[in-house]
Amino acid sequence: MSKWLEGEGSDKDIVISSRIRLARNIKEYKFPHMLDDNTSSEIIEKVKKSVDNEKRVFNECNFHQLKDMNIIQKNSYVEEHLISKGLVKNSDKSAFIIDNDEKQVVMVNEEDHIRIQVLLPGFNFERAWQICSSMDDAIEKNINYAFDERLGYLTACPTNVGTGLRVSAMVHLPCLVLTRQINKILQAVSQIGITIRGLYGEGTDISGNIFQISNQITLGETEEEIIQKLKNIVLQILSKERISREMILSKGKIAVEDKVFRAFGVLKNARIISLNEAMKLLSDIRMGHAMGLIGNMDYFTINKLMIEVQPFTIQKNNYTSSNQHEISIKRADILRKVLNK
Repeated sequence: MSKWLEGEGSDKDIVISSRIRLARNIKEYKFPHMLDDNTSSEIIEKVKKSVDNEKRVFNECNFHQLKDMNIIQKNSYVEEHLISKGLVKNSDKSAFIIDNDEKQVVMVNEEDHIRIQVLLPGFNFERAWQICSSMDDAIEKNINYAFDERLGYLTACPTNVGTGLRVSAMVHLPCLVLTRQINKILQAVSQIGITIRGLYGEGTDISGNIFQISNQITLGETEEEIIQKLKNIVLQILSKERISREMILSKGKIAVEDKVFRAFGVLKNARIISLNEAMKLLSDIRMGHAMGLIGNMDYFTINKLMIEVQPFTIQKNNYTSSNQHEISIKRADILRKVLNK
């Protein structure tokens, strides 16, 4: 589980993941929200066949139809950031193909017929784009995309027309939140075609001081220009977070140490804990590790815990019921076992 977190990537003290996603549609088919069941199945089969034909790019992949999965299985994939909430909402007509490393995903019949996604740990837009572009080229060998010479790739939502490209970085910004600079940054980036969202993207709350930074504009710029523009913005935000960390350490090291070790103490001893409290305290520990205050910890363990404490993932891995009290008890148990090793 969470295999995509494994591997190297730069700036891991702040950047948890880099994601590239392409939206594509098949020529001469209606968009997914207008499809009947038979045509939806026809598109799923067409995409599956095109992936099966390209073993050089899609090696050792698994195919899943959401109508065959239970609610826990489906939503645990969302909590692992591997598929979107939109795909789950369209469960009766959607499917996805995922490689064994969980870094390459092809979603079928989400908002568009095809959503190609690459998810890598750390800050690595270039490598993610390289893989995503190869996947796109491989599928296009077997499928005619809906494409307009003037507009580019046609998509169900006008905000994706053009390149169909969304680039995003999942970043941990506890010190910009503590120093209350984050609101100024949110306002500034929204004016230059960049959006910052919550842990699970559009319409979700900020949890654990984790933000998703992505491009809004997909039309009128090349893929490389979009990626470079977002990379430059993310680098500026990383710089501001690091400056905030240094300032907090220089002005109140004892206070931040107290915050971090209180978080450690609670997580290592709690018998029942809510998701919000767990994410907040894991954020404090992650911040403490990034500031050099905690030595016996690593980013992979903390990032993995942030997924393992999510409710559907707890139910999936531990066969726990959907009772929230039982889930909160199991969550505390998971945290104690990992952090007391």
